[in-house]
Amino acid sequence: MKGLLTVNKTDYTLEERASLIISECKKAGSTDPFEIFHTVANKDFVRIHGPEHHILDGACIITAMYNAGYSIDLEKALNKIAFEGLRMPGAACGLWGVCGAVTSIGAALAIIENTGPLSTEEWGSHMVFTSAALARLSKTGGPRCCKRDAYLTMEQAVSYIFERYGIELNKPETVCVFYPLNKQCIGKKCPYNPNYKESVL
Repeated sequence: MKGLLTVNKTDYTLEERASLIISECKKAGSTDPFEIFHTVANKDFVRIHGPEHHILDGACIITAMYNAGYSIDLEKALNKIAFEGLRMPGAACGLWGVCGAVTSIGAALAIIENTGPLSTEEWGSHMVFTSAALARLSKTGGPRCCKRDAYLTMEQAVSYIFERYGIELNKPETVCVFYPLNKQCIGKKCPYNPNYKESVL
């Protein structure tokens, strides 16, 4: 009798992807959100593009801040970013004019600081981040790339977090390893592509 063939599951529901992302982030001990992102994004439950990034991007920031010593209930915060991320529609970048990577990390910052629609002084603080991140993304051009948008947005978040909280998260020089899987990759126009040429922007 032949042994059972083991096949990697690829038909995850979005809820299953969210749960697996949160599970992986709980294991991470790094203060580098890019390292956490790469570790999780390489799993088979994270596609090259997809609304699972609305959970992943914010979860990486929450996890890195927690590991850097920020006082927060990690499990509660990660469950909250999963809830918020699942409410964000896919393709918002092209249809609504706001990228899911930005809204994910914007939501993460709101969770970290426990802000809401009735907050006062803190109400607009995260919009400083989101507006700056969207401005950077708009200059890169399309089509969309969930990995490129995550890198750009996390870079902006790391700078914002240092300015606002005094917490220094690692921000390495990032070279994309996912671009061969992206059929719409903009190649040397992308600042994370190994063949990037700044003069083309």
